[in-house]
Formats: sequence, C-alpha cells, structure tokens
Amino acid sequence: MVRILLVEDNEMNRDMLSRRLVRAGHEVVIAVDGQEAIDKALAEAPDVVLMDLSLPVIDGWEATRRLRADPATAGLRIIALTSHAMAGDREKALAAGCDDYDTKPLDLPRLLGKIGALVGR
Repeated sequence: MVRILLVEDNEMNRDMLSRRLVRAGHEVVIAVDGQEAIDKALAEAPDVVLMDLSLPVIDGWEATRRLRADPATAGLRIIALTSHAMAGDREKALAAGCDDYDTKPLDLPRLLGKIGALVGR
C-alpha cells in the first residue's frame, strides 16, 4: 500500500480522486492548500505527493520548492497535478522540483502507473 498525500483545493476533485485511489489499494491523506501540504508532508511521511499547482495560501509551485528545500522532505516523490496544460508548464513543474507531471482531467491508469514507477512498484 502506497501512502499518498493528495493536495487538492477543489472538493469535488479531491473526493473523486481520493475515493479512486483508496479503491486502488492506497492510503490517502488530504491537504487543501500549500501550507497544509507542507505540514502534512512533515507529519505523515507519505510515499508520494500529488500536488495541485493552483492552491490557496501557498501555491503548489512554492509548496514544492519548500518541500525540496527542507532536508526532512527533500526526497519526497512529487507529481504535479494541474489543469495547466500550456506549453512549458511541464518543464516549469519539473524545475520547481516535481518528479513528474500529469494533467486534469486525470486518467487514473496513467496516474497509477506514474505512482508505481516513482515508488518502484
């Protein structure tokens, strides 16, 4: 079982994706903004962070940079989840410290493959 920190401010997206991840056999911890993501990453020790990039309080770009800058969370595997699908957005997410990038609406089998690849399963 992979422990996933799902960072998503949209309640409908969060509920739908968390249910689908649990049905796929994963444990899901929720954060609704960038600051909560940082706090929960430290407290919950997830295997993977699914980071929405458009978040309140601290956006996903900055939350990712802060996680990478902290030795306690620098090694976390982070997948950017975003509806931003403009040219250069993938590269921008990777430059901020994300390990991978996926666009919404999500394709669950593709996302599960990315999670598996990052955790070595």
